[in-house]
Amino acid sequence: MPMDVNAIMKILPHRYPFLLVDRIVELEHGKRCVGIKNVSINEPFFPGHFPGHPVMPGVLIVEAMAQVAGIMAYLASDEETRKKVSYFMAIDSAKFRKPVMPGDQLQIEITTTMNRRGIWGVDGKAFVDGKLVTEASLKATFAPAE
Repeated sequence: MPMDVNAIMKILPHRYPFLLVDRIVELEHGKRCVGIKNVSINEPFFPGHFPGHPVMPGVLIVEAMAQVAGIMAYLASDEETRKKVSYFMAIDSAKFRKPVMPGDQLQIEITTTMNRRGIWGVDGKAFVDGKLVTEASLKATFAPAE
């Protein structure tokens, strides 16, 4: 710890422009994980979201949460599971409290709420400067890549 983007890319299949985690700064094996996403004006979505008023799409903040959760679940899994890909199953109770803008640094905190029969449930929270900007409950599982 910490885990840089090169180590992250050994775990996640995502690549630019869809890799939304720059660093893992805390990890409590299978229980909690904290990741960082540095938001830059150079992100490919800003020219269209929105012209003259760039705002990071909420769905991408939730995706960043899922990627941090995927890293945590992968590191807590056995070798057979690590050969699979994680897939979203559900997004619940998503709340977007404040816009995320270029120059912001998202601190994404993931906490495990369940891990049964290959299904992971997590609560995700994203903060900018210590202020909660987004929260959601997520569920995912690992399955063979097809």
